[in-house]
Amino acid sequence: MKWKLFVLTLMAATLGLASIAEAAATKMSLATGGTAGTYFPVGGALAKAASKAGKLQVTAETSNAAIANIRALSTKDIELALVQSDTAFWAFNGQNMFKDNPVKTLRSVMAVYPEDTHLVVTKASGIKKLEDLKGKRVSVGAPASGTEADVLALISMIGMTYNDFKPDRLDYASTANRFKDNQIDAGFFVTGWPSAAIMDIAATKDITLVNFEKDFLEKIQKVHPYFASSVIPKGTYRGVDIDVHCPAVIAMIATHEGVSEDAVYNFLKGVFDNLPEVHASHAKAKDITLQGALRSLTAPMHPGAIKFFKEKGMKVN
Repeated sequence: MKWKLFVLTLMAATLGLASIAEAAATKMSLATGGTAGTYFPVGGALAKAASKAGKLQVTAETSNAAIANIRALSTKDIELALVQSDTAFWAFNGQNMFKDNPVKTLRSVMAVYPEDTHLVVTKASGIKKLEDLKGKRVSVGAPASGTEADVLALISMIGMTYNDFKPDRLDYASTANRFKDNQIDAGFFVTGWPSAAIMDIAATKDITLVNFEKDFLEKIQKVHPYFASSVIPKGTYRGVDIDVHCPAVIAMIATHEGVSEDAVYNFLKGVFDNLPEVHASHAKAKDITLQGALRSLTAPMHPGAIKFFKEKGMKVN
């Protein structure tokens, strides 16, 4: 009886310690994007890495991506989010879609990877440049998404508006389905390559990507400095046999000022302590490096991020 009592006591103590450890883990939500985009798998890997040490319990959640994620941060419905460098700038400075509701509580955590502007077109459409979209059926991204915001910036550079073509405001999965059903001629994807949705389209449709001219890329960077020039390598998608030059923005992790310094610090420590596992999650995740983690952060840095990167010997503005 004494032995049984000892075993039961030991089991109770062990369960109690486990419960304490579980209770001690800070729970956080990381908003990503739609399941067909790059945010979802990369965000899931970041959440898993950050949770590995047991100090955090980070859950990756699907969402309508960058703009919707920033709005969720502004209301403190979530603690972390994948956003775009351009939309983060607009949000903090109260510009464009955030002009009536600036998000001064927005804080930067880390840069993740470049998000390239894929303008996917059917070869039968004859579209070779932005101007050729006139009169065509075009997916411009989900409503209130970072993709749609970038599309509006791109077409404004050549004086076009939605009145010049037939826009469909669709997420990436719906865009892929419209291509397969022959219901659209072109679709914008602002995402890291390779995109699962575009690979899905290319598996059944004869498509290509619009190659942006050097002059256009230089011009848009002067007007919208959140854009950078990037290249989608040939062979990334079936049927695309040239290097495609395009504008890109930077995907970044953002938070709000109400999240504790320890939580953000532990998030970053978990990510970079387990970086090989993050890299293995998706081809684009290989772009995540400590050296590149401070590029193009367009909102003030969170104190937890400042502490982490300073400990790594990095210069933090």
